[in-house]
Amino acid sequence: MIRYILLTLSMLAATTPVLAQDDIETTRGTGAVLRMLDKVSSEISDVELAPGESADIGRLTVRLGECRYPSADPNSDAFAQMVITDRNSRATLFDGWMVASSPALSALDDARYDVWVMACKTA
Repeated sequence: MIRYILLTLSMLAATTPVLAQDDIETTRGTGAVLRMLDKVSSEISDVELAPGESADIGRLTVRLGECRYPSADPNSDAFAQMVITDRNSRATLFDGWMVASSPALSALDDARYDVWVMACKTA
């Protein structure tokens, strides 16, 4: 009897929809602050980009599409849409959104460089 109850409860739990996080209202920033780590030389540099602007960082070209931040708390997080290409091989290494609070969630996968978003510029 106990097995039947536990089995029924586990089946109900598996079919119950997971509650989604509340939608976060965001505002478009005037740019983004990105940080780059060169793993070989241990150099860290910060780059500020406006939407549509690109910068050469080592052998990479980083282009910012847009940066968004939570309207209620601009300093709490940042969401940056970026395209990162390797100038030597002309390969696109990253094309998507990076989240400041969870850099590993959507990260650049490169043996030498790490690039991540720090914050959106709000003015």
